[in-house]
Amino acid sequence: MKIQHFYDKDTATFTYVVSDKATKKCAIIDSVMGYDIYSGKISKAPANLVIDNITKENLKVEWILETHAHADHLTASNYIKEMLGGKIAIGENIKEVIKFWAPIFNTTKDTPLDGSQFDRLFKDQEKFFIGNLEVKVIHTPGHTPACVSYLIGDSVFVGDTIFTPRIGTARTDFPGGSAKTLYNSIQKILSLPNETKIFIGHDYPEKGKEPQFLCTVFEQKKHNILVNENVSEAQYVEVRNKRDFGKVAPKLLLPSIQVNIRAGKFGLAEENGTQYIKVPLN
Repeated sequence: MKIQHFYDKDTATFTYVVSDKATKKCAIIDSVMGYDIYSGKISKAPANLVIDNITKENLKVEWILETHAHADHLTASNYIKEMLGGKIAIGENIKEVIKFWAPIFNTTKDTPLDGSQFDRLFKDQEKFFIGNLEVKVIHTPGHTPACVSYLIGDSVFVGDTIFTPRIGTARTDFPGGSAKTLYNSIQKILSLPNETKIFIGHDYPEKGKEPQFLCTVFEQKKHNILVNENVSEAQYVEVRNKRDFGKVAPKLLLPSIQVNIRAGKFGLAEENGTQYIKVPLN
């Protein structure tokens, strides 16, 4: 197995390419499409970096995986599928997220509520393959109801479930989020062998420091500032809820969610031939 990471500085997001050396088949985890909130302009540059690398490595895209419907960046999943093929997949509980958000944006005409815009909806504990690499899906809700982690050998890709030890964990104040649920999801990750490598979805490095994409279960147990081995569920829930109280929404929340619940599509064009990002008022 070969794992490559790509860091998008604008959204502090890590995209991963996981490939099977024997078959040259690969999966892309949590891709990024650039978006300028002030001009409404899309940038394919973050996705093209990944595409160019895959082409250079002569890999075949088998899967385009999402850990959840991100609230801080737009996915490039549909664009990558158009360019390289592959199946777009996410956890089956994305249907809960879609049913909440699509009516808010009034986009049910081009946002199927059954999740059929995705090629595959994974169940908890379901297994699939990247070439010869077996992947196990672990449902890890709490940040959102749809969050999943992907366990591949001794490596697990956790999205926003848990961050580096110095940062802690994801927020839990989004619709359907729960600090108690997230605590229990994190225990699934921390119950893996100590040497298991945890690949993080985001990092926000201090000035002058490089972003950190990797840590181990052991490091999380010993040093995570919010959810180490000495922190009880009740303690975590109290601290997490205090941290989240009154927290501002991510800058790209509204653009991201409406695109990401469509599996990276921008929706139907209006009569003038233009597609729009909607911002509901109040």
